[in-house]
Amino acid sequence: MTTTTTAANVITCPACQKKNRVRPTANGTPRCGACRQPLPWLIEATDATLAAELQASVPVLLDLWAPWCGPCRTMAPVLEQLAADRAGHLKIAKVNVDQNPATASRFRAQSIPLLVLTHGGAEVDRRTGALPSHQLRAWLENH
Repeated sequence: MTTTTTAANVITCPACQKKNRVRPTANGTPRCGACRQPLPWLIEATDATLAAELQASVPVLLDLWAPWCGPCRTMAPVLEQLAADRAGHLKIAKVNVDQNPATASRFRAQSIPLLVLTHGGAEVDRRTGALPSHQLRAWLENH
């Protein structure tokens, strides 16, 4: 669904299958350049890009994960579906803690998966461990 490039993420539109380059932005939400549908805003961030990615007009759900973590892999499809369902209303930024130790340290990631909900760049709440879709959605609805 998402491919990382150096300055932007490429997101495939679920409606028309066109690839869209999405750069970090503090205003608005991404829409498909071809069909104008809201895009599921699921990106991969790094230590270098995270500050820009956290500045968004919608809440950002930060997923700190690692490829060797079974519960992290379990959360991946849940987060993909959440991004699709909440297109235009939520941004999900995935950060591989093995490749981005500064971010892991900044958010004190002692256990993964770690989900950190932010708004305006500030932490709102956090959850550790894999959550079923209904629990994740209920948690987000409380914020």
